[in-house]
Parts: sequence; C-alpha cells; structure tokens
Amino acid sequence: MPAQTAYDAVIVGGGHNGLVAAAYLARAGRSVLVLERAAVTGGAAVSTRPFAGVDARLSRYSYLVSLLPGSIVRDLGLSFAVRKRTVSSYTPYGTGGLLVGAGRTRESFAALTGDDREYEAWRAFYELTGRVARRVFPTLTEPLPTRAGLRALIDDDAAWRELFDEPIGVAVERRFRHDLVRGVVLTDALIGTFADAHDPGLVQNRCFLYHVIGGGTGDWDVPVGGMGALTDALADAARAAGAEIATRHEVTRIATDGTAAEVGYRTEHGDGTDGTVAAHHVLVNAAPRELARLLGDEPPVPAPEGAQFKVNMLLRRLPRLKDTSVDPRDAFAGTFHISEGYGQLATAYREAAGGRLPTAPPSEIYCHSLTDPSILGPGPAARGLHTLTLFGLHTPARLFAGDNDGTRAELLARTLAELDSRLAEPIADCLATAPRPQQHRAGAGGPEGDGKRGMPGAFGHERAPVAVTDGRRGCLW
Repeated sequence: MPAQTAYDAVIVGGGHNGLVAAAYLARAGRSVLVLERAAVTGGAAVSTRPFAGVDARLSRYSYLVSLLPGSIVRDLGLSFAVRKRTVSSYTPYGTGGLLVGAGRTRESFAALTGDDREYEAWRAFYELTGRVARRVFPTLTEPLPTRAGLRALIDDDAAWRELFDEPIGVAVERRFRHDLVRGVVLTDALIGTFADAHDPGLVQNRCFLYHVIGGGTGDWDVPVGGMGALTDALADAARAAGAEIATRHEVTRIATDGTAAEVGYRTEHGDGTDGTVAAHHVLVNAAPRELARLLGDEPPVPAPEGAQFKVNMLLRRLPRLKDTSVDPRDAFAGTFHISEGYGQLATAYREAAGGRLPTAPPSEIYCHSLTDPSILGPGPAARGLHTLTLFGLHTPARLFAGDNDGTRAELLARTLAELDSRLAEPIADCLATAPRPQQHRAGAGGPEGDGKRGMPGAFGHERAPVAVTDGRRGCLW
C-alpha cells in the first residue's frame, strides 16, 4: 500500500517511460508514487524465462535499444550497457544473399546485383538519413519542435521531401532498382506498423524515421542482460532517488478539477482492497485509449490495432544456410530477413488488408546470445545453446478475431516454412525445445502495436507514451 495519502506526482504504469519520469521527478525533490498493475515493473521492456527449466532470459516484447539518449543513462547513473552488432542484416536470396556488415557489404552488393550501383545508392541514401539523424536525435530530450522548426533544423530540402513529405515508397523506388534491396530498406518503415509503402497517411514514414535516427546513427544495439536489465536499472534509480513503487496496484480511475487530481486503485494482493491517493500531477504511462478510460472520456477513434507477432526460440545450434559463403554466426548476428523483398512485402500487405493471412509471411530474426551470451545461464551456455527471436509483419489483430489459437498455429507454420526455405536444414532439427509464440496483441495504437513513439524516455523497440493530467491534457514528448 502507498506510504502517503498525497504525492506531488503519481505515475500510472511502471513501464520504462514511467520509470524514467519517476527517477527524474524524485531527483528533483518531488514526492513520487508509481502504481503498476503487474508484479514487476518494466512494461513491454522486460525479460522472462519462457522455456520451463531452462535458464535463458529473453526479452518478452522489446529487444534492442536505439532511441535511449545517453544523457538519461548518465543523469540517472544507470548500471547498464549495450553492445554493437557486427552485422546489420543478412537477407537470403536463392543460394546467395545480401550481407550488410562484417566488412563485406560492397562485395555482397556486387555479388547480388552485378555491379556497384546499388551499393553506391545505398551509401548515398544512408548518408542522407545519417545527416537527418544527427539533427533530429538531440531534439528527443527537448521540447517538441514545430514542423517548420524541424524543417529549418534539418535544412535539407531533398531529405525533407523524401522522408517527411512523400510516401517513403517514392524514395525507395527512385533510388534503388533491385527488388531485394528495396525490400531491405523498406522494412524499417514496416516493422512497427501496418501500412503500404505508398500509404498517403505517411505512418510508414514515421516508423522509418524512428528506426534511423537513434543515437544520431540509426544503430540498434543489444542490451547486455536483456531489456529487463535496463528497466531493472531504471527502477533501482527511481527508488534510490526516493520514488515509491507499488506493484500489483491497478489504477481504476483518475478524477481532476484542473488543479489537482485523485487516483483510484485496487490491489492485486488477494484482498481486492480499493484505495485513493491525491496528486498535484498524474502521469499516465499508457496509451491514449487507456487514459480516456481512466478519465471517463470517450476513447479516441479509430481503435488501435497491433500488427506484429513474436516467436522466441531456443536452439541446440545455429542452422546451416543454403548460402555457404556466409557463416551462420554472421547471418544471425544482425537482422535476418525472411520473405522481405519489395514485391513480397506489398503482396503480404494486400493479403492481410483483404482479411487473409499472408501466404508467405514476412518476418525478421535475430540472435541475442551471439552478441550477449550473458542472457544464458551457465548450463545452457556450456551446452552451446542460442536464442532466436522472430518478429512477423503484416499480421493485424483482426485476422485472429474468429479463431485466435487456430490462426496463430497456421501463421506459425507458414512463417517457419518460409524460414526453412532459406535454410539448408529445417529449423526444427536445431531446436532445443518447442518455439514459443507470443500472444498476438491488439496494442495501444502506435507502431509495433503498443503506442510506442512517446516521450523522450521512449527508447526501446516497444514504447508507450506518457500523458500528463493536470487539467491540461497532453503528452510529454
């Protein structure tokens, strides 16, 4: 139970955004209470042991770190580290493929396309996104700029047109010729939303920008110890600064007169105790629809819908590839693309938008344990086990409404069949235990299905905005 009846700030939800806010507010001398429904803090950025009897900690939802400003780590004195991946991506193609990284990028482009044109186009395009990243990333810890102010800051008309004004598909088709190269570029606009390359609403552009601005470089780094190590460090920092964190406390309502607020909650300790606390400010680490529900307002429309699914796998060994020129340790160290050619992505979107599971579901895989073996306990590490995490695209929640279990099973079978078609052996021959698909989630409406892209503390691959209620509702961006 909360130690006080009133606080300067009550934070609803102990996800990573809420924990960042709690730590900063407590360090500023404010009295802070975090109310978290679950038994642990961390929200979507937590690590679990999904395989019974195996000491392997996998990130349940979020998995890589890119948008975490270094200033937050320094300000809060976090005991947390990331490691760089030596390979950005590998995409199988016939008996070959495209390897980006490991010092072989130019060579791999030439082998795939026959010359250096696509490689030079690739370099030019990512030099452009790099310039934008260096200008935009520092603004994540500053007041949200206006559109005009951001355009002036970027000061590059071509970049603005390609990334902010036109659908990203226009730039991809203008700059690249090879279908596979186009697809690899486009994936950053799709793994986090449900859209076509030419969607006039430009949600795919927003998703793309968040993928390429992190750290001013666009790098996606591996959190040492898994994402749970980060949110554990944030919770420790918040408590050390004086914040109070109450888990198994579900917020049920928020009432405000514009000057102060009252937060109602119930405990999950078995007695179902109801209680209230007063607050000068309430920060809600949840989606807009949840905030509306707590306030008794009409929810925003349209309703949000998640469109990705996740499968965690534990392997006895990495599978062999059809492409014998690439070591599996390189192929799986970065992002391993499956059925993500430009045409394949468009077809999968059309099928899903038409109410059908994609015939060839596109997906992406990476192996955390290659870069950070610390997520494996001594036993699994000694046995040479590895983790694989697969994310599927273009699987909106509406497809699962009629038969969730049956649809998930069919989707898993199709997705693993697509993976097998790129390998020299079935993935099943390499599994240490059965794969564990995550429950398909209708999220909070942002890219990746849970309202990500929030306040400056929104740095994981799964994010949720923090809204503040004090009579003048808004978002801390």
